Amino acid sequence: MRVLVTGEKSYVGLNLKKWLSQWNDRYIIDFISLKNDKWKNIDLSNYDVLFHVAALVHKKEQPEMENLYYRINRDLTLELAIKAKRDGVKQFIFMSSISVYGLDGLFGEKQEINQSTPCCPISFYGKSKLEAEILLNKINDENFKVVIVRAPMIYGPHCPGNYSRLRKLAFYTPIFPSIFNERSMIFIDNLSEFLRLIIEEQCHGLFFPQNKEYVNTSQLVKLISNENSKNLLLSKSLGKLVKLMGYKKIAKKLFGNLVIDPSLSEYKQFSYCIADLPKSINISEKNIEKGV
Repeated sequence: MRVLVTGEKSYVGLNLKKWLSQWNDRYIIDFISLKNDKWKNIDLSNYDVLFHVAALVHKKEQPEMENLYYRINRDLTLELAIKAKRDGVKQFIFMSSISVYGLDGLFGEKQEINQSTPCCPISFYGKSKLEAEILLNKINDENFKVVIVRAPMIYGPHCPGNYSRLRKLAFYTPIFPSIFNERSMIFIDNLSEFLRLIIEEQCHGLFFPQNKEYVNTSQLVKLISNENSKNLLLSKSLGKLVKLMGYKKIAKKLFGNLVIDPSLSEYKQFSYCIADLPKSINISEKNIEKGV
């Protein structure tokens, strides 16, 4: 089976290729850049699946960037999908985001995405992703199966974003707040296995992959610390102080609650979750240490 991935430096795309390399006799993975118009002249008919992960992502959004977000995340996505369909690609997987809901998480109370949660994006990123989803679903049919993947925070070895920031805290902070919160996240290998199953089964529709268990920020930082033989103290007193500052954006970002209803994510009874949280942190930190 031949899979074409957009975004030559994509963290998710590169890790999918690494994961699928376990089945070299089954999958062939190629990458394509969308940074210029050369892709428009490439024949896609040799590919069974197009995995579209390239996007303009979370940078500090400025009003003058609005058109750029829509041009890349919506218009380019649709143009690529139309070409893929015309060339005979059978499955189009679109990497979307829970940003389409416009939820940042609540500090001190539960916030859950479920079947009835409305999509109310507040960022250019979320709005452009949602509009791309709507347009893609219009060209879905039996011969061109569209998959929409609304993923929560992705983490793993060398991943950009929040995991790297939490890792720095685990290394350089001797004490960390002990606060109970819950976040939906997904380990990169779990996501890669999910994508493999979606490809193998030639699925279509809307999916919400996540780890089987929710993640607590304090527990996550403690696990990272333990894996690196660091002595991190979790302090309830410091946790109480953070709660007093609950209106602060940093407290909300670190310890806010935002989860996906598990019933939305139980594709194949969560069989794609090959690593629980402790195992995933162990794998991540060992691979970072090895430079893998």
